[in-house]
Amino acid sequence: MDARTADALARAAAYGPKEPVEAERGMVVTSHPLAVRAGLDVLRDGGTAADAALAAAATQLVAEPHMTALTGGLEMLHWDGARGEASYLNGNVAAPLAPLPGFTGADLTTGRGVPVPGWWPAFRAAHERFGRLPRGRLLRDGIQLARDGFAVNPYLFGEMYAHRAELGCHEQAREVFLPGGSLVAPGQTLRQERVARTLERLRDEDLDYYLGDFARAFAAECRRGGGVITTDDFAAYESQWSEPLRGTYRDVEVVASAPPDDGGCQLIEALNMLELVDLPGPAHACVDTLDLLVAVHNEVYYAPPRTAATDVGTLLSKDFAARRLDRLGAPPPAGPVPVPGTIHVTVVDEQRNIASVTHSHMASPWVNGLFAEGFQLSGGGSFFQRGMPWPGERATVYLAPNLVLRDGVPVLASGSPSVSLVACVLQNLVNLLDFGMSIEESVAAPRFGVRPHEPAAGWLPGVTLEHGFAPAVAGEFRRRCAERGLWLRDLGPWHSLTGNFEGVTLDGGLLRSCADPRRNGAAEGY
Repeated sequence: MDARTADALARAAAYGPKEPVEAERGMVVTSHPLAVRAGLDVLRDGGTAADAALAAAATQLVAEPHMTALTGGLEMLHWDGARGEASYLNGNVAAPLAPLPGFTGADLTTGRGVPVPGWWPAFRAAHERFGRLPRGRLLRDGIQLARDGFAVNPYLFGEMYAHRAELGCHEQAREVFLPGGSLVAPGQTLRQERVARTLERLRDEDLDYYLGDFARAFAAECRRGGGVITTDDFAAYESQWSEPLRGTYRDVEVVASAPPDDGGCQLIEALNMLELVDLPGPAHACVDTLDLLVAVHNEVYYAPPRTAATDVGTLLSKDFAARRLDRLGAPPPAGPVPVPGTIHVTVVDEQRNIASVTHSHMASPWVNGLFAEGFQLSGGGSFFQRGMPWPGERATVYLAPNLVLRDGVPVLASGSPSVSLVACVLQNLVNLLDFGMSIEESVAAPRFGVRPHEPAAGWLPGVTLEHGFAPAVAGEFRRRCAERGLWLRDLGPWHSLTGNFEGVTLDGGLLRSCADPRRNGAAEGY
């Protein structure tokens, strides 16, 4: 990517409505134009959907450091277009081998809240199984962008400003985000020389570096912050392949993430209940649909986490869905709902291979002020609050990359970031499948979301509501929430806390996408 193109794409990163995009050969959609172009160029160079998604993800390590990091996790739902087979890769964060007795939310700003990362092992595993181009080609744009720099957009600056104390307390952060003592302003160039060197060493030395110098630097910084991770944790970590979960909804099949990533299970559970009801109209125009979607979502979202040992067969049965539907309406229990920074990438290639990838540092940006080799240390121990994993075991995270098949053929691939990602995917699937909305209509429609953590209130369940619902719908829904004692907060229009739907529809030979207005993203095809 030449410097002029990179600068134009960086400056194109903006909130607000995006134009729909149609293509026949390949499509990439995600939350930053630089990452989209990196992925699309890989497709044009003969790369697979997995190659393109990994190239986009590597570029996002640089372009969206507030949302993802090499120290977090990476998951991929993959569809093999030639074989008609789906597989799921879990490269999520794990608990350290050493115990963390008495773990609480207070640990999230310390080294005790740092999990064992899985990003690079998962990157390698996905490339080995489904990649075609060399790893160096997939890292090329990220390395170049880190060294040459890119223009800071207002969203990134806002996160930098909000976390300037955490950034200011570490030399490696200061040299990037506060050179000369002040924050890099919107429109100014952000350069990350250490990140460029780290990605180059991964390209050239691979595991010799990752399990060696990188692991030692990470472990030392984690221990400096009070954590327990050692190089043994890096050596013991392995990415995990599994069969994705499958369910049906009306006339389609839904394929989604498998536990211990439990967003896919939540999604299928919710659709099983909705299937038993004739929805009267789109949620933005019908209060009964909105009310039901919120109730069904809360029933699955606030349920106990679905670990690898969960009886998924019972949870996904249609009989169980019918019993649950009868009991809807009870206030959800209070419980930890982590607020991660996360990114989703969806790619379809010419052979109709699909890669739906969620990757993340699994925490609020720069939450602990710890850095190693140019990257923040993930605060993904936030998910340990849902249930502390056994030593070395994966965290249970509500990620939901998914595919929708009709007669065994994909018609939609999607996913979302955010604390409200399950709600986001659920609402968009209903918009597209039940009401025939176009993807641009769906991403622009107002949504509900979940209540983020508020220090003064703790982990209390509730509903957030964007502006844009029909006035009568919003008024009646507020009345019902008040009657039931359900907390509700207005967010204004198009808020990032309600997710960012990264979807591609497949209709015969036509691919269609539209970037969500809630982040700075783009969709591009060819």
